[in-house]
Amino acid sequence: MKSRIAWRIGYLVAALGIYLVDQSSKAWAVRKVRFRDVTVINGFFDFAYAENRGIAFGQLQEGGSFGRWFFVTLAAAAAIAVLFYFLKTPRNDDRILGACALLLAGIVGNLTDRVRLGFVIDFIQLHAGQYHWPTFNVADASISFGALLLAYDLIFAHRKEEKARLTNEGTASS
Repeated sequence: MKSRIAWRIGYLVAALGIYLVDQSSKAWAVRKVRFRDVTVINGFFDFAYAENRGIAFGQLQEGGSFGRWFFVTLAAAAAIAVLFYFLKTPRNDDRILGACALLLAGIVGNLTDRVRLGFVIDFIQLHAGQYHWPTFNVADASISFGALLLAYDLIFAHRKEEKARLTNEGTASS
């Protein structure tokens, strides 16, 4: 039991670290990038300040005050759901625990912006030629990687269970 709690605390400390990197990088963007874009790798990677009042990729920007508090409520509910899932996940499932920590860090990072400012600060731009990925931040990247890990687990978990079942059946019939 002690080990289980210690591991969960470790994941939560990692989530806190990601949250702090997100918040400090946004503070840096406000100070250094707000009034002038910064090219890091010409034609591929820039820092460009943006205020996102909507959801992912800048969708639903015209929500006004209702939209702001709707997204705050939605993000708070998502954070609670992820935390609940995190606490219910068995200790030996590191991929899901890690995914939940990434999701939690990202959700709380963007939630902090929405509550404090009414919008999320985005500043990372990736592009190649005419193709531009929507501007994002550290919290968005954390959410994306966490979601990918969960999706991977959902897609391949049944295969792992099926293989274990077949192995057990083969052992039982021997």
